[in-house]
Amino acid sequence: MTAPGAGSVDVAVVLGAVTPPGRLGRAITEASARARESGVEVREINLADVTIGFADGRPLEELDDDAPAVVDALASARAVLLATPVYRASMTGALKNLLDLTPVDALRGKPVGIVAMGGSHHHYLGASSHLRDILAWFGALVTPTDVYLTGADFADGVPSASAAAALDELFGALAVLAPLGEAVPGPAPLASKYF
Repeated sequence: MTAPGAGSVDVAVVLGAVTPPGRLGRAITEASARARESGVEVREINLADVTIGFADGRPLEELDDDAPAVVDALASARAVLLATPVYRASMTGALKNLLDLTPVDALRGKPVGIVAMGGSHHHYLGASSHLRDILAWFGALVTPTDVYLTGADFADGVPSASAAAALDELFGALAVLAPLGEAVPGPAPLASKYF
């Protein structure tokens, strides 16, 4: 999974729901374990296990919850994978709130992969397109394709071989893009002028 000559790649994986982990959580945990076996350092962050208050405009250093540590994990990783169930044709509010608390420099030029899971293929672009808009605001380096899962990608809660392969390929793409992210390709995002 690591690119030749790229060395170790560390990925912060955010499971962006505050509900107990289900099939998406299992798929992400198993993919993270396979990535670790191939030499990728993975830090999993389950938003159900941390306390993050609403983004209310206060600076991170003034917050007394887990937000500063979670944002620091995103900022210090060489790549990020955001996983979210589809809620109302988009990402979860919890994931959006975390991104609202995240400063531009934490994700600027950073490779980011997207995984979404919905009840059917009907909303397969919802979370992706909304996240891509937000990640463009940060100036993140988003993988060209995402992974979208439905219940059909699981049997008795276990991810299918094709679902597992797609997640492995996404981790592989992040490993390939990680060295590029260090160069912060392209001009600074407009948001960096104001935030």
